[in-house]
Amino acid sequence: MKDTIVLGIESSCDETAVAIVKNRKEVLSSVVASQIDVHKEFGGVVPEVASRIHVENISMVIDQALKKAGCTMEEIDAVAVTQGPGLVGCLHIGLQAAKTMAWTFHKPLVAVHHIAGHIFANEMVSDLQYPLLALVVSGGHTELVYLKDENSFEVLGETQDDAIGEAFDKVARVMGLPYPGGPQIDRLAKEGNNVYALAKPKTENPMDFSFSGLKSSVLQFQARCARRQENFVPADLACSFQETALEALLSRVTYALDHVSGIRHFVVAGGVAANSRLRTLITETIAPNYPQIRFTIPPLSCCTDNAAMIAIAGTIAYQHGRRSSFDIGAQPGMPLESE
Repeated sequence: MKDTIVLGIESSCDETAVAIVKNRKEVLSSVVASQIDVHKEFGGVVPEVASRIHVENISMVIDQALKKAGCTMEEIDAVAVTQGPGLVGCLHIGLQAAKTMAWTFHKPLVAVHHIAGHIFANEMVSDLQYPLLALVVSGGHTELVYLKDENSFEVLGETQDDAIGEAFDKVARVMGLPYPGGPQIDRLAKEGNNVYALAKPKTENPMDFSFSGLKSSVLQFQARCARRQENFVPADLACSFQETALEALLSRVTYALDHVSGIRHFVVAGGVAANSRLRTLITETIAPNYPQIRFTIPPLSCCTDNAAMIAIAGTIAYQHGRRSSFDIGAQPGMPLESE
């Protein structure tokens, strides 16, 4: 059988990434130009700045990916690119680069959903089995996604307000922790105890999520302490917030595993999958209760935005006969079911 080699481009937020993947598994190269040090100065991603840096980096990253892979464009079967969701200006840069490469070298263009990429990143460590349930946790997304097969997506539950990564960053900011806040909360929580009572998120749909109330509860707690001139232990607050947030997250996972029949594989996807406490809770407290289901948590290198995941998702789409026209545009709010 002929090898399938796909070049993937990811630029949905603040990472300029290009990767080349062979046969969905073998990562020939994966190059990421991070902007995190730039955006630290602003306490978060500035879209206009991110777009400009993508313009500066994209050609260099493409060249590096091809050189590291030892490939020429003649050997590439298709060019995959993130179409959405994400920051519109950032998506546009990646799309223009992908269209240029595909048009110039007469290669098929395959548009990919960013979240599909995160889910299929698990292919790098495990053969996925279907039906599959994916917990998507990142700065912009918190979703439970059901995949009957590798070509279908059904969102069972999603956040009604803040994504969990966004909530971590906002709480970290009000606690005076540096950006990005998620890893800072994770680190600080290890030094504390779950001693402060915070509002537990509630939703009408038992598989939906909500974190704005919990975020507000942290703000109110700090304001109350200031008003009463009472001290609190930052590590204990970080731990209390993290435990409350993850308990809400995993209660929805447990509900889905109990009520959605036939699930054979559970995977975690997205940047918050790097949270050490989340990884421990899934491995030690949830997985043992479902011996009939395979559990996969991707390595840290597969959690954050990268182009290898886009190349893998693009390979799957390409093998299912999906092609994109050259008049497609960025879709910052692209729904997953359209994938």
